[in-house]
Amino acid sequence: MEFKSGRSLPLLVATILVFSHLCLASSRDVNNGRKWRNQNESCNLYQGSWIFDENYPLYNSSSCPFIRNDFNCQKYGRPDNLYLKYRWQPKDCDLPRFDAQDFLERLKGKKIMFIGDSVSLNHYESLLCLLDASLPNSTVIKPSNESFSTVTFKDYDVSFMLFTTHYLVDIEEEDIGRVLKLDSLKNGELWKDMDVLVFNTWLWWYRRGPKQPWDYVQDGEKILEDMDRMVAFRKGLTTWANWVNSSVDTNKTKVLFQGVSPSHYNGSYWNEPGVRNCAKETEPISGSSYLGGLPEAAYVVKDVLREIEKPVHLLDITTLSQLRKDGHPSSYNEFRGMDCTHWCLAGVPDTWNQLLYAALAT
Repeated sequence: MEFKSGRSLPLLVATILVFSHLCLASSRDVNNGRKWRNQNESCNLYQGSWIFDENYPLYNSSSCPFIRNDFNCQKYGRPDNLYLKYRWQPKDCDLPRFDAQDFLERLKGKKIMFIGDSVSLNHYESLLCLLDASLPNSTVIKPSNESFSTVTFKDYDVSFMLFTTHYLVDIEEEDIGRVLKLDSLKNGELWKDMDVLVFNTWLWWYRRGPKQPWDYVQDGEKILEDMDRMVAFRKGLTTWANWVNSSVDTNKTKVLFQGVSPSHYNGSYWNEPGVRNCAKETEPISGSSYLGGLPEAAYVVKDVLREIEKPVHLLDITTLSQLRKDGHPSSYNEFRGMDCTHWCLAGVPDTWNQLLYAALAT
Protein backbone atom coordinates (compact mmCIF):
# COMPACT_ATOMS: atom_id res chain seq x y z
CA MET A 1 0.00 0.00 0.00
CA GLU A 2 1.37 3.41 -0.99
CA PHE A 3 0.71 6.64 0.95
CA LYS A 4 0.56 9.88 -1.01
CA SER A 5 0.74 12.32 1.91
CA GLY A 6 2.77 12.60 5.12
CA ARG A 7 -0.53 13.21 6.97
CA SER A 8 -2.16 9.98 5.74
CA LEU A 9 -0.35 7.61 8.08
CA PRO A 10 -1.21 9.48 11.32
CA LEU A 11 -4.80 9.75 10.13
CA LEU A 12 -5.01 6.00 9.51
CA VAL A 13 -3.46 5.22 12.91
CA ALA A 14 -5.93 7.54 14.62
CA THR A 15 -8.82 5.88 12.80
CA ILE A 16 -7.64 2.42 13.88
CA LEU A 17 -7.25 3.53 17.51
CA VAL A 18 -10.76 5.01 17.64
CA PHE A 19 -12.24 1.90 16.04
CA SER A 20 -10.39 -0.35 18.51
CA HIS A 21 -11.57 1.74 21.45
CA LEU A 22 -15.18 1.48 20.29
CA CYS A 23 -14.87 -2.27 19.87
CA LEU A 24 -13.37 -2.67 23.35
CA ALA A 25 -16.09 -0.50 24.89
CA SER A 26 -18.76 -2.52 23.12
CA SER A 27 -17.17 -5.76 24.30
CA ARG A 28 -16.95 -4.41 27.86
CA ASP A 29 -20.63 -3.43 27.80
CA VAL A 30 -21.57 -6.90 26.56
CA ASN A 31 -19.45 -8.53 29.26
CA ASN A 32 -20.93 -6.29 31.96
CA GLY A 33 -24.39 -7.11 30.69
CA ARG A 34 -23.57 -10.81 30.76
CA LYS A 35 -22.25 -10.51 34.33
CA TRP A 36 -25.43 -8.77 35.45
CA ARG A 37 -27.54 -11.36 33.65
CA ASN A 38 -25.65 -14.09 35.46
CA GLN A 39 -26.30 -12.36 38.77
CA ASN A 40 -29.93 -11.66 38.10
CA GLU A 41 -30.94 -14.89 36.43
CA SER A 42 -28.72 -17.77 37.46
CA CYS A 43 -26.10 -16.78 40.03
CA ASN A 44 -26.76 -17.42 43.70
CA LEU A 45 -25.14 -14.45 45.42
CA TYR A 46 -25.46 -16.22 48.77
CA GLN A 47 -23.16 -19.15 47.88
CA GLY A 48 -19.48 -18.36 48.02
CA SER A 49 -16.61 -17.66 50.40
CA TRP A 50 -14.78 -14.81 52.11
CA ILE A 51 -11.60 -13.59 50.45
CA PHE A 52 -8.98 -11.13 51.66
CA ASP A 53 -9.28 -7.69 50.01
CA GLU A 54 -6.93 -4.85 50.91
CA ASN A 55 -9.54 -2.34 49.66
CA TYR A 56 -11.84 -3.14 52.58
CA PRO A 57 -13.47 -1.92 54.78
CA LEU A 58 -15.87 0.27 52.83
CA TYR A 59 -15.76 3.01 55.51
CA ASN A 60 -13.91 4.00 58.66
CA SER A 61 -16.00 3.42 61.78
CA SER A 62 -14.45 6.44 63.50
CA SER A 63 -15.95 8.69 60.81
CA CYS A 64 -19.49 7.32 60.93
CA PRO A 65 -21.86 9.22 63.28
CA PHE A 66 -24.51 6.48 63.28
CA ILE A 67 -22.80 3.55 65.03
CA ARG A 68 -24.15 2.49 68.39
CA ASN A 69 -21.40 1.88 70.95
CA ASP A 70 -22.38 -1.79 71.18
CA PHE A 71 -21.12 -2.29 67.61
CA ASN A 72 -18.13 0.08 67.55
CA CYS A 73 -15.39 -2.48 68.14
CA GLN A 74 -12.44 -0.31 67.12
CA LYS A 75 -13.54 2.51 69.44
CA TYR A 76 -13.61 0.09 72.36
CA GLY A 77 -10.17 -1.30 71.81
CA ARG A 78 -10.34 -4.27 69.48
CA PRO A 79 -6.61 -4.77 68.78
CA ASP A 80 -6.83 -6.60 65.44
CA ASN A 81 -8.20 -5.30 62.15
CA LEU A 82 -7.84 -8.32 59.86
CA TYR A 83 -11.58 -8.99 60.24
CA LEU A 84 -12.21 -5.73 58.35
CA LYS A 85 -10.34 -6.93 55.27
CA TYR A 86 -12.63 -9.63 53.92
CA ARG A 87 -14.99 -9.42 50.97
CA TRP A 88 -17.79 -11.83 50.15
CA GLN A 89 -17.14 -13.55 46.82
CA PRO A 90 -20.06 -15.47 45.30
CA LYS A 91 -19.09 -18.72 43.60
CA ASP A 92 -20.20 -17.99 40.04
CA CYS A 93 -20.24 -14.20 39.69
CA ASP A 94 -19.34 -10.97 41.45
CA LEU A 95 -21.31 -9.11 44.08
CA PRO A 96 -21.75 -5.50 42.89
CA ARG A 97 -19.74 -3.06 44.96
CA PHE A 98 -22.02 -0.77 46.92
CA ASP A 99 -22.72 2.41 44.92
CA ALA A 100 -24.34 4.92 47.29
CA GLN A 101 -25.30 7.45 44.62
CA ASP A 102 -26.89 4.81 42.38
CA PHE A 103 -28.65 3.30 45.40
CA LEU A 104 -30.23 6.63 46.34
CA GLU A 105 -31.08 7.51 42.74
CA ARG A 106 -32.99 4.25 42.39
CA LEU A 107 -34.88 4.97 45.61
CA LYS A 108 -35.49 8.66 45.03
CA GLY A 109 -38.60 9.88 46.83
CA LYS A 110 -39.11 6.57 48.66
CA LYS A 111 -39.29 5.33 52.25
CA ILE A 112 -37.35 2.26 53.39
CA MET A 113 -38.13 0.70 56.75
CA PHE A 114 -36.15 -1.92 58.68
CA ILE A 115 -38.46 -3.81 61.03
CA GLY A 116 -37.12 -6.09 63.74
CA ASP A 117 -34.83 -6.36 66.75
CA SER A 118 -31.27 -5.18 67.48
CA VAL A 119 -29.94 -7.20 64.53
CA SER A 120 -32.09 -4.94 62.34
CA LEU A 121 -30.44 -1.99 64.11
CA ASN A 122 -27.04 -3.49 63.19
CA HIS A 123 -28.20 -3.75 59.56
CA TYR A 124 -29.72 -0.24 59.50
CA GLU A 125 -26.68 1.52 60.97
CA SER A 126 -24.38 -0.28 58.53
CA LEU A 127 -26.41 1.09 55.61
CA LEU A 128 -26.32 4.62 57.00
CA CYS A 129 -22.53 4.38 57.39
CA LEU A 130 -22.12 3.16 53.80
CA LEU A 131 -24.19 6.07 52.52
CA ASP A 132 -22.53 8.65 54.75
CA ALA A 133 -19.02 7.56 53.75
CA SER A 134 -19.75 7.81 50.04
CA LEU A 135 -21.77 11.03 50.18
CA PRO A 136 -20.23 13.01 53.06
CA ASN A 137 -21.62 16.33 51.81
CA SER A 138 -25.24 15.19 51.61
CA THR A 139 -27.82 17.00 53.70
CA VAL A 140 -29.07 14.55 56.32
CA ILE A 141 -32.17 15.18 58.46
CA LYS A 142 -32.85 13.30 61.71
CA PRO A 143 -36.26 14.27 63.15
CA SER A 144 -36.34 14.19 66.94
CA ASN A 145 -40.07 13.71 67.45
CA GLU A 146 -40.58 10.42 65.65
CA SER A 147 -41.77 7.30 67.44
CA PHE A 148 -39.17 5.37 65.44
CA SER A 149 -35.72 6.26 64.13
CA THR A 150 -35.68 8.13 60.79
CA VAL A 151 -32.80 9.44 58.71
CA THR A 152 -33.57 11.32 55.49
CA PHE A 153 -31.06 12.09 52.75
CA LYS A 154 -32.68 15.35 51.67
CA ASP A 155 -30.91 15.71 48.32
CA TYR A 156 -32.57 12.49 47.15
CA ASP A 157 -35.71 12.64 49.32
CA VAL A 158 -35.01 9.10 50.56
CA SER A 159 -35.92 8.20 54.14
CA PHE A 160 -34.54 5.24 56.08
CA MET A 161 -36.47 4.14 59.15
CA LEU A 162 -36.02 1.64 61.96
CA PHE A 163 -39.10 0.19 63.65
CA THR A 164 -38.15 -1.88 66.69
CA THR A 165 -40.19 -5.00 67.34
CA HIS A 166 -38.83 -8.21 68.82
CA TYR A 167 -41.41 -10.62 67.44
CA LEU A 168 -43.25 -8.79 64.58
CA VAL A 169 -46.48 -10.00 66.21
CA ASP A 170 -47.96 -8.05 69.13
CA ILE A 171 -47.34 -7.98 72.86
CA GLU A 172 -50.30 -6.44 74.71
CA GLU A 173 -50.82 -5.44 78.34
CA GLU A 174 -53.83 -7.23 79.84
CA ASP A 175 -55.12 -7.80 83.37
CA ILE A 176 -53.08 -10.98 83.69
CA GLY A 177 -49.88 -9.30 82.44
CA ARG A 178 -48.02 -8.97 79.15
CA VAL A 179 -49.36 -11.33 76.49
CA LEU A 180 -47.50 -12.35 73.33
CA LYS A 181 -50.27 -12.78 70.74
CA LEU A 182 -49.18 -15.11 67.99
CA ASP A 183 -52.09 -14.25 65.72
CA SER A 184 -52.13 -10.45 66.10
CA LEU A 185 -50.15 -7.94 64.02
CA LYS A 186 -51.47 -4.40 64.43
CA ASN A 187 -48.36 -2.41 63.42
CA GLY A 188 -48.87 -3.53 59.84
CA GLU A 189 -51.13 -0.52 59.23
CA LEU A 190 -48.03 1.67 59.45
CA TRP A 191 -45.64 -0.69 57.67
CA LYS A 192 -47.70 -1.23 54.53
CA ASP A 193 -47.37 2.42 53.46
CA MET A 194 -43.60 2.09 52.99
CA ASP A 195 -41.91 1.52 49.62
CA VAL A 196 -39.37 -1.04 50.85
CA LEU A 197 -39.77 -3.25 53.93
CA VAL A 198 -36.88 -5.27 55.39
CA PHE A 199 -38.11 -7.64 58.10
CA ASN A 200 -36.21 -9.64 60.71
CA THR A 201 -37.13 -11.69 63.76
CA TRP A 202 -35.61 -14.59 65.65
CA LEU A 203 -33.22 -13.38 68.35
CA TRP A 204 -35.85 -12.97 71.08
CA TRP A 205 -37.92 -16.10 70.55
CA TYR A 206 -35.77 -18.16 72.94
CA ARG A 207 -35.28 -15.46 75.58
CA ARG A 208 -36.36 -16.59 79.04
CA GLY A 209 -36.28 -15.21 82.57
CA PRO A 210 -35.98 -11.48 83.31
CA LYS A 211 -35.10 -10.66 79.68
CA GLN A 212 -38.30 -12.23 78.35
CA PRO A 213 -40.65 -9.29 77.60
CA TRP A 214 -43.92 -11.23 78.00
CA ASP A 215 -45.65 -13.21 80.76
CA TYR A 216 -48.06 -15.34 78.72
CA VAL A 217 -48.40 -16.46 75.12
CA GLN A 218 -51.74 -16.60 73.33
CA ASP A 219 -52.20 -19.24 70.65
CA GLY A 220 -55.69 -18.88 69.19
CA GLU A 221 -58.08 -18.97 72.12
CA LYS A 222 -55.55 -20.59 74.45
CA ILE A 223 -53.48 -18.50 76.86
CA LEU A 224 -50.40 -20.37 78.05
CA GLU A 225 -47.52 -19.69 80.40
CA ASP A 226 -45.17 -21.07 77.76
CA MET A 227 -45.00 -23.32 74.70
CA ASP A 228 -42.45 -24.86 72.37
CA ARG A 229 -40.53 -21.81 71.17
CA MET A 230 -39.88 -23.08 67.64
CA VAL A 231 -43.58 -23.84 67.23
CA ALA A 232 -44.37 -20.35 68.53
CA PHE A 233 -41.86 -18.85 66.08
CA ARG A 234 -43.47 -20.66 63.16
CA LYS A 235 -46.96 -19.53 64.21
CA GLY A 236 -45.89 -15.91 64.67
CA LEU A 237 -44.06 -15.87 61.35
CA THR A 238 -47.11 -17.39 59.65
CA THR A 239 -49.24 -14.54 61.01
CA TRP A 240 -46.78 -12.11 59.42
CA ALA A 241 -46.87 -14.07 56.14
CA ASN A 242 -50.68 -13.96 56.10
CA TRP A 243 -50.50 -10.19 56.66
CA VAL A 244 -48.19 -9.83 53.63
CA ASN A 245 -50.63 -11.84 51.51
CA SER A 246 -53.68 -9.89 52.61
CA SER A 247 -52.46 -6.35 53.19
CA VAL A 248 -49.30 -5.49 51.22
CA ASP A 249 -49.53 -4.19 47.66
CA THR A 250 -46.32 -5.65 46.29
CA ASN A 251 -46.75 -3.64 43.07
CA LYS A 252 -45.92 -0.62 45.22
CA THR A 253 -43.98 -2.10 48.13
CA LYS A 254 -40.99 -4.42 47.85
CA VAL A 255 -40.81 -6.89 50.73
CA LEU A 256 -37.59 -8.51 51.93
CA PHE A 257 -36.94 -10.82 54.85
CA GLN A 258 -33.49 -10.96 56.40
CA GLY A 259 -32.52 -14.54 57.11
CA VAL A 260 -31.47 -15.73 60.55
CA SER A 261 -28.32 -14.00 61.79
CA PRO A 262 -26.14 -16.60 63.57
CA SER A 263 -24.27 -16.36 66.87
CA HIS A 264 -20.96 -18.06 67.72
CA TYR A 265 -20.86 -19.59 71.19
CA ASN A 266 -20.04 -23.21 70.31
CA GLY A 267 -16.60 -23.88 68.88
CA SER A 268 -17.49 -27.43 67.87
CA TYR A 269 -19.44 -25.84 65.00
CA TRP A 270 -16.17 -24.54 63.53
CA ASN A 271 -13.94 -27.44 64.57
CA GLU A 272 -12.70 -25.91 67.84
CA PRO A 273 -14.32 -28.10 70.54
CA GLY A 274 -14.25 -26.53 73.96
CA VAL A 275 -14.39 -22.95 72.70
CA ARG A 276 -17.44 -21.23 74.19
CA ASN A 277 -17.39 -17.80 72.56
CA CYS A 278 -15.85 -15.69 69.80
CA ALA A 279 -13.32 -13.84 71.98
CA LYS A 280 -10.13 -15.01 70.25
CA GLU A 281 -11.45 -15.34 66.70
CA THR A 282 -9.64 -13.15 64.17
CA GLU A 283 -10.28 -14.80 60.79
CA PRO A 284 -13.26 -16.24 58.90
CA ILE A 285 -13.84 -19.93 58.35
CA SER A 286 -12.28 -20.86 55.02
CA GLY A 287 -14.41 -22.38 52.30
CA SER A 288 -18.14 -22.18 51.82
CA SER A 289 -19.63 -24.63 54.34
CA TYR A 290 -20.26 -24.46 58.08
CA LEU A 291 -19.77 -27.56 60.19
CA GLY A 292 -22.75 -26.74 62.41
CA GLY A 293 -25.17 -26.59 59.48
CA LEU A 294 -28.16 -24.28 59.28
CA PRO A 295 -30.08 -23.54 62.49
CA GLU A 296 -33.61 -24.94 62.64
CA ALA A 297 -35.03 -21.41 62.59
CA ALA A 298 -33.56 -20.85 59.11
CA TYR A 299 -35.55 -23.83 57.80
CA VAL A 300 -38.70 -22.45 59.41
CA VAL A 301 -38.13 -19.09 57.68
CA LYS A 302 -37.76 -20.78 54.29
CA ASP A 303 -40.81 -22.98 54.88
CA VAL A 304 -43.01 -20.00 55.74
CA LEU A 305 -41.72 -17.85 52.89
CA ARG A 306 -42.49 -20.62 50.40
CA GLU A 307 -46.16 -20.41 51.38
CA ILE A 308 -46.46 -16.67 50.69
CA GLU A 309 -48.31 -16.00 47.44
CA LYS A 310 -46.81 -12.56 46.89
CA PRO A 311 -43.14 -11.90 46.01
CA VAL A 312 -40.87 -11.72 49.06
CA HIS A 313 -37.09 -11.72 48.65
CA LEU A 314 -35.08 -13.66 51.22
CA LEU A 315 -31.80 -11.97 52.12
CA ASP A 316 -30.30 -15.37 52.79
CA ILE A 317 -27.41 -14.20 54.96
CA THR A 318 -27.26 -17.14 57.38
CA THR A 319 -24.48 -19.32 55.94
CA LEU A 320 -22.23 -16.48 54.82
CA SER A 321 -22.53 -14.97 58.31
CA GLN A 322 -21.90 -18.33 60.00
CA LEU A 323 -18.51 -18.31 58.32
CA ARG A 324 -17.63 -15.06 60.14
CA LYS A 325 -16.89 -16.23 63.66
CA ASP A 326 -14.42 -13.33 63.77
CA GLY A 327 -16.96 -10.59 63.04
CA HIS A 328 -18.61 -10.09 66.45
CA PRO A 329 -17.80 -7.43 69.07
CA SER A 330 -16.95 -10.06 71.71
CA SER A 331 -15.96 -7.84 74.69
CA TYR A 332 -15.00 -4.80 72.58
CA ASN A 333 -18.16 -2.82 73.24
CA GLU A 334 -19.40 -0.18 75.64
CA PHE A 335 -20.73 -2.59 78.25
CA ARG A 336 -17.74 -4.97 78.01
CA GLY A 337 -20.00 -8.00 77.94
CA MET A 338 -19.29 -11.00 75.70
CA ASP A 339 -21.34 -10.42 72.54
CA CYS A 340 -21.04 -13.09 69.86
CA THR A 341 -24.51 -12.31 68.49
CA HIS A 342 -24.27 -8.81 67.04
CA TRP A 343 -21.65 -7.61 64.55
CA CYS A 344 -18.84 -5.07 64.50
CA LEU A 345 -19.29 -2.04 62.25
CA ALA A 346 -17.62 -1.82 59.84
CA GLY A 347 -18.07 -5.51 59.19
CA VAL A 348 -20.38 -8.31 58.10
CA PRO A 349 -23.63 -6.25 57.90
CA ASP A 350 -21.98 -4.16 55.16
CA THR A 351 -22.13 -7.27 53.00
CA TRP A 352 -25.80 -7.70 53.90
CA ASN A 353 -26.33 -4.22 52.50
CA GLN A 354 -24.41 -5.00 49.32
CA LEU A 355 -26.83 -7.90 48.92
CA LEU A 356 -29.75 -5.58 49.68
CA TYR A 357 -28.46 -3.19 47.01
CA ALA A 358 -28.23 -6.05 44.49
CA ALA A 359 -31.77 -7.22 45.37
CA LEU A 360 -33.27 -3.75 44.94
CA ALA A 361 -31.30 -3.11 41.73
CA THR A 362 -32.98 -6.08 40.07
